[in-house]
Amino acid sequence: MESVTILLAEDETLLLLDFEDALKEAGFTVLAVTSGKKAVEHLKAAESSIAGIVTDIRFAESPSGWDVARIAREIDPEMPVVYISGDSAPDWASQGVPKSIMIEKPFVMSQLIVAISQLLNDRRAGVAALEYLGGLTFTRRHFASVL
Repeated sequence: MESVTILLAEDETLLLLDFEDALKEAGFTVLAVTSGKKAVEHLKAAESSIAGIVTDIRFAESPSGWDVARIAREIDPEMPVVYISGDSAPDWASQGVPKSIMIEKPFVMSQLIVAISQLLNDRRAGVAALEYLGGLTFTRRHFASVL
């Protein structure tokens, strides 16, 4: 099975290393960066194979984690996004992208793994359903039997 690449953006080095190790142990390939700017550069790279994002909210410089996620969704509207923050959770409802997950620091690593895995699995299930439906032909009779 091919490894899934996660973009991890965290500006605190020790946390970055801990999160990176946990994601790698869970079987992910991790592209770790220390700023929102570097995260955006990787997202916009033509050869980008990023399947999901784990991002802190506040970085020393712009863009913020909120901005990173919005840019990611401009590139891929279904990009799984997990926010990790020690103080920005109350802003998630107004600043976060839809169908994302917020995890407040401190947290146990299993929360991070479960969150990104859940979003990736939800995305795969949606793609599989669309592929299945794309191969079917529906007639008025099919819909009438459902109603």
